[in-house]
Parts: sequence; C-alpha cells; structure tokens
Amino acid sequence: MRVLVVASPLTGHVLPLVPLALAMRDAGAEVVLATAGDGLAVCPPELSPADVAPGLRLGPLFGSLMLRHPLLARRELAGRGGTDAVGLLFGRLGARTARGVVSLAARLRPHLVVHEPLAPAGAEAAARLGVPAVLVEGNLFDAGVLREAALGVHARARRLGEVPPPVEVVTTAPPSLVGERAGRPMRFVPWTPERPSDGRFAEPGPRPRVLVSRSTVATPGRDRLMADVAAAAAGTGLDVVLVRPDREATRRPLPPEVTTTGWLPFPRVLPAAAGVVHHGGAGTLLTALAAGVPQLVVRGAGDRRTNADLLAARGAGLAADPGEVTGTHLRRLAGDPALRAAAREVAAEMAAMPAPAEVAPALLERALRRR
Repeated sequence: MRVLVVASPLTGHVLPLVPLALAMRDAGAEVVLATAGDGLAVCPPELSPADVAPGLRLGPLFGSLMLRHPLLARRELAGRGGTDAVGLLFGRLGARTARGVVSLAARLRPHLVVHEPLAPAGAEAAARLGVPAVLVEGNLFDAGVLREAALGVHARARRLGEVPPPVEVVTTAPPSLVGERAGRPMRFVPWTPERPSDGRFAEPGPRPRVLVSRSTVATPGRDRLMADVAAAAAGTGLDVVLVRPDREATRRPLPPEVTTTGWLPFPRVLPAAAGVVHHGGAGTLLTALAAGVPQLVVRGAGDRRTNADLLAARGAGLAADPGEVTGTHLRRLAGDPALRAAAREVAAEMAAMPAPAEVAPALLERALRRR
C-alpha cells in the first residue's frame, strides 16, 4: 500500500496529520507526506517529506490577495471572515502547490490520498489518479465545509471539472464543543518534533504555572498578546512563563511573576501547568484540551475568534478580546475548579475516541477494496 498525505505548508496544518500518517506507516503502508515551507520542518523523516513548492513564500501570496480584497481582509483580521477568506487564501495556495503534488502523485502512484481540508491539491491529485481520498479534520471547523470553500477557488484556478467527494471523513473535534458530526471519529493526538527544551517544565513548580504561547504564523500589525499577559501577571502570585517571547513582550522589564523560555513540547509540559494563555490556534487549543488544562484564549484573526467562543461556551476555558486580559482572568484560569473540571471532562471525551492506530487499518482496508 502506498499513501500520499497532503498538507498545506504551515506547521499547524502538518502536525494534526502526523499521528495518522505514522499509524498507517506502522500498519505497513509506504507513506509520503507532501507539503512545503514551514511544514517541512515539523514533518518526521520517516514520513519521507516531499517539498512540492520549493521557494514558496506565503507572506507575499496571502498579502497580495488580501490587498486586492480589503473588506474581506478586515473581516478576516477580526475573526469574522467565515469561510470566504480562508477559501480564497487556501484555494489559491492549493493552486500554487498543485503542480508539485500532482507530479509527485504521478510518480508515487498511491492507492490512497489523505489530506486536510485546506489542502485541495490532495483532492485534485486523487481525482486525477482515480484513487480514493480521505479527508481529515484538523480544527474545530467542519471539514467538509472548509474543503468546499478551498476547493471551489482551487478548481476554478486549475480549471478542474467535478472532483469526487472523499470516501471517508475523519473527525477529531470533541462533539461537546462542536456538536455531533458525520464521519469516522478519531482521537486528536498531539504530536511535536523532538527538540532541546527545558525539562523543568514537565514537572509542577512551587507556584501555579501559567504558560503563554503565541502563533507560529505572523499576522499584520503588532501582536500584544504576550505583553498584555505579562503586564496583567503583576501581583497575581502566579508563575507566568512566556514561551518563545516576542520583542513586544521583552522590550520592557518583566514583573517578578513572569519568566521566559524557549520552545517547549506542549504535549509533555501542559499536564504540569495550571493553565495556558494563547492565540486560539486549533492545534494549541486541542492539545490543551487533550491534557485537561484550562485555557484563556485571546480572540483574533481567522478561526481564532470562533475557537475562543466555542471553548468558553463549553466552560473549559475563558475568552477575552485583545487588550482586555487582566489579573482576574489569570487567577481564575489557574484556580477555578469549574474550569478544570470541564477541561478534564473534554479530555476524557477525547481519550474515549478511537486512536489513530485503530483508525489507520480501516482506512487502508477501504482503499484495498477499491483496487
């Protein structure tokens, strides 16, 4: 069995696919992961990562698209763009990567293509080869809705006809956050590459520890998340740790409650934390939920506003607008038993979903039956 896995060239789009791809490899399949840019840096070598768009620069591509659609850009930056902006951005990105993906697929001749919703080049490659495609959800948005938004733009740019639907949709979002969805459920398993890190953070400290994370994707304008949290931490008595701090946060002296560190493996360090503050990216949010740790999400662009509001509605965390984080937020995050109880309920819900190792053989068998 040969499997082609396709992800958009961003860290947060590759990581959710890695556990299933590794499970398919462990089940005996030859697996190649197609991506580009930042996505290559987090792809494990055993998945034979392939650069399908050498030299691709996302900033100029996305920037030029948003400049041509200023009203849509404004809505997207406020987190109110729906699927219009994401469909435009990732549909055009998919068209840029499609030649490399299709060429790779022609050489590999996979029996199955696995892709995330915002990698429409995967759907195109499967359609051109006449092989089944499996769509894997990687965030809290409905995978089918995202696929249609990106594929519509992609298909027009590539002058494609009708693209067959996926034979399976794998859903990973906890139903208690997003409601019941059709598809094959699979547990979200946080995965992170091996890198040097400070081992102290894998154990609890003398004071409640709150980790503060920022996005791996640059956004226009100043990002004040870390600076605002650092200012709010003064006098809380907490141990607030800025992970990979930016210049905005460190250009002034930090309160005694605040320290900094480099990159951390969140799946290993979050269980020792009392809470985490972050930008609302789906990967960080789901990783914290899997650890049963309360979250404070600062609303932002793209899906981050929706993610924050879904989390707060479930009671497993708090949501705040930019510039409105206070010491009260941080103390409640670290000490509210109701938040922690709800976070642990979601963690148990996620743990009860089938693991990637259970799902992978069924997907491979489905592809074999179509040979």
